[in-house]
Amino acid sequence: MKSLWIIPFIYFFSCGDIPRQTLPILGRKLVKETIVDGQKVIDSVYPTIQDFRFMDQDSNWITRELMEGKIYIADFFFTTCPTICPVMKRNMKKVYEKYKNDDEIWILSHTIDPKHDTIPVLKKYADAINVDAEHHWHFLTGNRDSIFDLAERSYMVSAEEDPNAPGGAVHSGAFILIDKKGRIRGYYDGTDEQDVLRLIRDIKLLNPKRNNLRK
Repeated sequence: MKSLWIIPFIYFFSCGDIPRQTLPILGRKLVKETIVDGQKVIDSVYPTIQDFRFMDQDSNWITRELMEGKIYIADFFFTTCPTICPVMKRNMKKVYEKYKNDDEIWILSHTIDPKHDTIPVLKKYADAINVDAEHHWHFLTGNRDSIFDLAERSYMVSAEEDPNAPGGAVHSGAFILIDKKGRIRGYYDGTDEQDVLRLIRDIKLLNPKRNNLRK
């Protein structure tokens, strides 16, 4: 399976290991005009992740509203994927192990094959790699069209049907970093160990007051 991206790599991936102090807010910003004390005020508004409601491996509802005030990493996968998904999950587990005791940092992994990936299947999958929802790695299932729509319209990555691909669909290999306001702050190649290490470092930039908890 190919790892597909809607927006070119060059925009999102930094050069080498140059330390960064802040992360960009990604996406096309909108101009908002308001009147304050009779004066026109022009402000930039960045897009945020649209509303969603999916169920995790423990039959808990995970919603956009629930993620307010949390940093999270989103990705897309399916349990029978024979290509990039096993590598992605090994790399995501590095993120999980680093931050699993931080209640403000979550992982949302969306299946693109909900017909097969039922809640019991997702639970078995999570248990097999020794992770759990209690430590905020949630494997999500729901309506397939809703998952595809969320991937492409909000996260700006590919997830689409392909009858020639294993599981009948293809998806991006991206790990997507979302801040506490629901804005995209970074894209990382989930199949590249070095890029995942960059993700682990960048998460700290979104929560600097808690860095001392994770040294």
